Amino acid sequence: MVNVIMKNTYLLLLTVLFLLGSNLQAAEKGPTADLKPILQDLTAVLADKSLKGDEHRTERREKIMSLIKHGFDFREMSKRVLGKTWQDISDKERDNFTTLMTKLLENVYIGKLESYSGQTLEYAGEVIKEERGQVSVLLDNAGVKIPIHYIMQKTDIRWMVYDINIEGVSLVRNYQEQFKAILRKDNYQGLVKVLEEKISTFSTDLK
Repeated sequence: MVNVIMKNTYLLLLTVLFLLGSNLQAAEKGPTADLKPILQDLTAVLADKSLKGDEHRTERREKIMSLIKHGFDFREMSKRVLGKTWQDISDKERDNFTTLMTKLLENVYIGKLESYSGQTLEYAGEVIKEERGQVSVLLDNAGVKIPIHYIMQKTDIRWMVYDINIEGVSLVRNYQEQFKAILRKDNYQGLVKVLEEKISTFSTDLK
């Protein structure tokens, strides 16, 4: 009888430990846990003195985009930016639009990232609702704390960012509004042309 009780107690302890381990692992896989190392690595690249200057621009930007693509879901971002029009275009057109949006964001925002001069991030918390999550951070810029919210979704691999809200301004909503006017006037092909021309001017500016 004692052996049976001990065996049952042992099995119970194993079960509790397994459940605790599972809960700890699940906590580690939350949106903050997935986003934090990417932002840390990104900060390290931006602060790397060996990557400073125009002569290192290509290498620096490749490293930055490699990190960003690891944590940002540009396809989901593109889908939300395009809205209902996404449902009306082919898979090939969706791939092309995602490529254009990625290139646009790369050129628009990497320049701003490259002005990094030692600002620090303070993690203010996360909110999870089913497959969606929000990680809030405070960017300390010379004593002024700027709130940034990373809007994320859980994928088969990890939590991925699909929108960024800075001081109440959503990146996705901002582009939605810009593109709506173009879509009404020139339809989807007109929007593609506008994006291609815009990206072309970035390439020219870098030469």
